[in-house]
Amino acid sequence: MTTTDFEQIFGGARVMAILRGLPVAETVRLAVRAWDLGIDVVEVPVATPDAVPALRAAVEAGAERGRIVGAGTVLDGGQVAAAADAGAAFTVAPGLDLAVADAAAARGLPHLPGVATPTEAQQALRHGLTWLKAFPAISLGPAWFRAIAGPLPQVRFVATGGLDAGNAAAFLDAGVRVAAVGSALSDPTQLDALAKLATHPR
Repeated sequence: MTTTDFEQIFGGARVMAILRGLPVAETVRLAVRAWDLGIDVVEVPVATPDAVPALRAAVEAGAERGRIVGAGTVLDGGQVAAAADAGAAFTVAPGLDLAVADAAAARGLPHLPGVATPTEAQQALRHGLTWLKAFPAISLGPAWFRAIAGPLPQVRFVATGGLDAGNAAAFLDAGVRVAAVGSALSDPTQLDALAKLATHPR
């Protein structure tokens, strides 16, 4: 696992759309809308088997547009396998489970584990994981990211949990590399507002 993997996946992206628990057609519709608006990276969580068809459909839609899709809420090796078989480009987890990270690496998938403490971040770093998901970001707050950048400047954070178009900029300004927005996308105005963040450099 190297920093380069997620450097390539995210590139200059500042926003990732998380499309959780939606029907297949709605997942694809929102993914395409996100891509059209300039939000290049999409995650489809696969916490339950019935979510895998939505991931597969989003992957297929992305392939037609030169976009990739990651699998979120990957909690065990079985879900890693399902994500890989569906064509996911990377995996994401809410917590730090090194066995899941290893299972993803074995399938050639970069893994983004969740952390919420410096101890977890250090454990991830020792395992070669330099891109980390900070969750729940809204509870940690922007100041947490400013503080942790001092002792751990090599970590690249994706902030997830409670973010929306109204607060994502504060996290990006605090040094977060990517703001990931999920539940807020139930509001149809969110994607347009987030696209402004996604397409405007810091």
